[in-house]
Amino acid sequence: MKPIRILVVDDEPQIQRFLKPALTAAGYQVISAADGATALRLANEHEPDIIVLDLGLPDMDGKEVLAALRSRSQVPVIILSARDRENEKIEALDLGADDYVEKPFAIGELMARLRTALRHVAQKDHEVTRIEMQGLVVDTLKRSVMKHGAPVKLTPKEYDLLVMLVRHAGRVVTHRQILTQVWGPAHTDDTQYLRVFVGQLRAKIGDDANALRFILTEPGVGYRFADPEA
Repeated sequence: MKPIRILVVDDEPQIQRFLKPALTAAGYQVISAADGATALRLANEHEPDIIVLDLGLPDMDGKEVLAALRSRSQVPVIILSARDRENEKIEALDLGADDYVEKPFAIGELMARLRTALRHVAQKDHEVTRIEMQGLVVDTLKRSVMKHGAPVKLTPKEYDLLVMLVRHAGRVVTHRQILTQVWGPAHTDDTQYLRVFVGQLRAKIGDDANALRFILTEPGVGYRFADPEA
């Protein structure tokens, strides 16, 4: 089977030295770039299956690289950066990044995020219509939600929000993305209302603060539905 080709874009030699053997051992074919211009050239020449992208590059901001990539490709991109400000995460995710991992990071977490992003690509041609997790069943063909065999009654907006999160399971969805899709562009700043709304949805589907949550909060950024395959 053809190995998955991954482009790692980072100007820190120690990160490259750490990631290449780890990714190679996991079965990836690794291509490396230390600046944005090289990254864009290699992405065009080699058409990687997934990209790990640092934001702090020597010749341009990583968000510029991301925007250029998104203008011509939907290749999954995982941001790997020391920038931990919420607005940096939001901008990158709104520009089309699939996920955001902060430095310092655990290699196990990065590997899990890579697998999730690749699964999401594989599912695009076969849209997820049913998800089962911890007794919760969401069936978009039947437009039904069940918890331990009992129907869960949701309002149309609650259902739309849940389905949006489920279809992006394992990935961060920003406040802006949720509000734009579920409520419309005029509501992109209604984050406080969304927080209350998510609380109501959690209560209905049986999220337990003392156990595994279905809907995970990314503080200041958005929400993530727990990956059922993690």
